[in-house]
Amino acid sequence: MLLTRTVTLALSLAAAWGGFLLFLQFGAADGMDAMDIVRSALIFASTFWLAWGAVQALAGLTTRPPAVPRDTGSLRGVTAILVPVYNEDPVATFARIAAMDASLKAAGQAAQFHFAILSDTRDEAIAARERHWFLRLLEETGGEGRIFYRRRLSNKGRKAGNIEDFIKRSGAAYEFSVILDADSLIEGETLVEMVRRMQAAPGLGLLQTLPVIIRAQSRFGRAMQFAGTFYSPIFARGLAMMQGHTGPFWGHNAIVRTRAFAESCGMPELAGKPPFGGHILSHDYVEAALLARAGWQVRVDDDIAGSYEEAPGNIVDHAKRDRRWCQGNLQHSRLLAAPGLKPWSRFVFLQGILAYIAPVFWLGFILASIAAPLFAPPPDYFPVEFWPFPVLPVSQASKALGLAVGVFGLLFVPKLLILLDAALRGRVAGFGGGLRALASVLAELVFSSLIAPIFLMYQTRSVSQVLRGADGGWPAQTRGDGSLSLSDAWAASHWIVTTGALTIAATQWLSPVLVPWLLPVTLPMLAAPLIIAWSSRASRPGVFLTPTEWQPAPVMALQDLILSRWQGMETPVQDRDMPGPAVTHA
Repeated sequence: MLLTRTVTLALSLAAAWGGFLLFLQFGAADGMDAMDIVRSALIFASTFWLAWGAVQALAGLTTRPPAVPRDTGSLRGVTAILVPVYNEDPVATFARIAAMDASLKAAGQAAQFHFAILSDTRDEAIAARERHWFLRLLEETGGEGRIFYRRRLSNKGRKAGNIEDFIKRSGAAYEFSVILDADSLIEGETLVEMVRRMQAAPGLGLLQTLPVIIRAQSRFGRAMQFAGTFYSPIFARGLAMMQGHTGPFWGHNAIVRTRAFAESCGMPELAGKPPFGGHILSHDYVEAALLARAGWQVRVDDDIAGSYEEAPGNIVDHAKRDRRWCQGNLQHSRLLAAPGLKPWSRFVFLQGILAYIAPVFWLGFILASIAAPLFAPPPDYFPVEFWPFPVLPVSQASKALGLAVGVFGLLFVPKLLILLDAALRGRVAGFGGGLRALASVLAELVFSSLIAPIFLMYQTRSVSQVLRGADGGWPAQTRGDGSLSLSDAWAASHWIVTTGALTIAATQWLSPVLVPWLLPVTLPMLAAPLIIAWSSRASRPGVFLTPTEWQPAPVMALQDLILSRWQGMETPVQDRDMPGPAVTHA
């Protein structure tokens, strides 16, 4: 772990330093000025972040985590499966619960797991549907006494407060708790395996699985689904090797030791008003840090299969969710000096902050480059007194070209290496074979290059909103069909088009030589509404084929079967008194 951390940090800093020196030499060719130093510093910060992502992939490709212990005996006690919901469609959510329950029954372990549906729903109409569909869920599963529902009167603390309420009232009844999202889906065998690994490691406080995106229909969603399924296991392995026992928590599809969570993870409310005060939005990173501070291990096991989630189907919905993450991660700036935290936990907070500040660095570099001619000293072709011949500066274009090649290499080479590794290990078979996997990787590289400038603008706006004091709140997730009309896409991105047009105009006026270099950034900005609308439309399986499209997982098939029976049943069963909720446990 220490070797991996040292090597990855050293390589990232070396790449950043190399980018800094290359650009400093390029900028100083016509005389050093303050803007050259500013731009070089921005290149250093931006290149470090790109390199940090690239070296995680290299670590995942070149290392193998040690074998983890697992208890092969019987499961001890009962494990709670927590499903927090907030204004969700109860039909889809409860069908997932029914599917997981059926999968546990097939594994012969249903009696060892209880489901607790923890509703924070504020909409009374949705809450009424939740109560109706909970009765259908009980009837479908025969789960009375194993499946519980409760709705909080106040959603104080949002999701973290919802989990905390359950832990305080009912946590003592359960040795372990599996924390899910409303769109989570996990195989029964996977849930059993998670418990076995917790039983085998008494010092393990939290075990995070790697959720795989499923059921994407749109072009954007399927590209994200492919990237998450094809690349993420390698990046997660590198992350696991770097973080060791101070690993991540992504807020869902993870199992916690309930006592450890109860003792360590009381979430503070930050002084002051949002966005930097109030409830911590990105609470999962903080809970992982608090567990590590208390001496518990936090681990991510990338080899655990059968853990699934869904994701937004279009760029706009993704940006809305990303806005909340941005505010939550920037809140962590107030926790960097919190007492007793592990050094790596502080570094993880810093990484999360940098994830949203890095796009601002890139935008700052672009704007500084456009404005650079205003600060450059006038050319002096006769620097030597009385020398009759002009001295022309040596062209440094090769350094600028080398820097550009290096930046694109950090973006593209790790993904190509993952493709090569997948081909050598036979992993491409699940993605339609070698040729289709190659086509999918190339298509994903092109698509991610097109949408990167659009995300750059959304993230920059999110950072600016947080810094000026705007609270983004906690909006409900948008599920289902996310297709957008061109007018909807224009309403969500017209300001990006305007920014792109102004950037081109300013560049043509102040620094015409930069126009060709900025076209890969400005053209997608000008076409943002077209890209957003086009990418939100449904796509047939072709490129971006994933194993779950090729052969759906058993728990997915169970969910489909249950949904087919439930559709159209708006009043599923006659209303009656609700069974006692999970909070009645001692």
